[in-house]
Amino acid sequence: MTSHSQHGHAQPAAGHACSVADHAAAVADLLHAVRTADRTETLPLSQALGRGLVQDVAAPVSLPPFANSQMDGYAVRSGDVPDGGADLRIMPPVPAGSSPQPLEPGTAAPIMTGAMIPAGADAVVPIERAVPDHFVAAGDGATVKLPSVPAGTYVRPAGSDITVGERALAAGTFLGPAQLGLLAALGIPDVEVYKPVAVLLVATGDEVMEPGDVLEPGKIYDANGTLLEAAMRQAGLAVKRAGISTDNPDELRNLLRSKGQGVDLIVTTGGVSKGAYEVVRQAMADQAVEFLHVAMQPGGPQGIGTFDGIPFLGFPGNPVSCLVSFEMFLRPALATLLGAPAPRLPLRARLGQALTSPAQKHQVRRGNLRADGSVHLEGGESSHLMHALAGSNVLVHVPEGVSALAAGDEVEVWML
Repeated sequence: MTSHSQHGHAQPAAGHACSVADHAAAVADLLHAVRTADRTETLPLSQALGRGLVQDVAAPVSLPPFANSQMDGYAVRSGDVPDGGADLRIMPPVPAGSSPQPLEPGTAAPIMTGAMIPAGADAVVPIERAVPDHFVAAGDGATVKLPSVPAGTYVRPAGSDITVGERALAAGTFLGPAQLGLLAALGIPDVEVYKPVAVLLVATGDEVMEPGDVLEPGKIYDANGTLLEAAMRQAGLAVKRAGISTDNPDELRNLLRSKGQGVDLIVTTGGVSKGAYEVVRQAMADQAVEFLHVAMQPGGPQGIGTFDGIPFLGFPGNPVSCLVSFEMFLRPALATLLGAPAPRLPLRARLGQALTSPAQKHQVRRGNLRADGSVHLEGGESSHLMHALAGSNVLVHVPEGVSALAAGDEVEVWML
């Protein structure tokens, strides 16, 4: 059996819960198998959004590649303009994208934002400070009166953003719009990234029906499949849905074997607690899978191991427990291993109301972070409150060892 001790983490004693940190580390260890040498591909930048970068990227050019103007104005030699200002002869203009002629002493060149600073010039006077305060055509001895400016004024030096050879992005970086924009600015057309993780997702339970079917007495609609598939797809995973399995262990095993070919990970929901009809537990009886309780609310019951050699995670059956399990364990493990999805941004906020929490558990509540920096809880601690989850924009963390917090106390929140 695959256990926390075999993953290199302490096995909890009988009757004791595993810590959140130990289970998160065990999930990361389990998923190391998905980072194989062939899990990479080279994509054009337009297709690399949301992927993780495989190797460090060094800048092939400096940014900017040449000194350029920060403003529309006149390029000058600062030494040509004394404290009282000076009338300078106007040179031909320097539009963006051109290669200007050197600036002659005693002259000023009209220059556009982003245009190359002419050789000899070391400052730019904004057009609104010139007299006249509009561009004048060169020729026939045309002049412009300019005030004194220090060297370097409104000049963007070459390499002031990044210099050639400097590390532009580190391996494991999540590629969002800004990172892809940087690669494009460096002239890099494509990038080596990790391929998406392929996940087989299976909801379980005789009581569960597909949305759209006629709801029979004692039945509920399956929220877990849609909720987790959406979370996984948003995180960049390639999700294969296998529908809903009944509480027959043989049927579940057959479903996993028929649908699980070629996937990197199997995730099930439900059937992992200690009840009489825990189908996932029963189906995994001969597999290297451990079922345990994590000191977390919601999401305590968890399964971890391998099914026919494929990494397996068993999440609880309540919808909020499913999402919390994904956010606490699967998402951060993949972010660390493959650079994607992006990790959740932790922030500090002040509670809008008091709360209580089981001292022996890490509690994850749902809430709304407001513009004033306060967070207001949505719903209670129960793991079936989908409406409260849908109205939330953060997860609120109450660490193990904390049993009560007052309004105004500071907590960590993760943006959803």
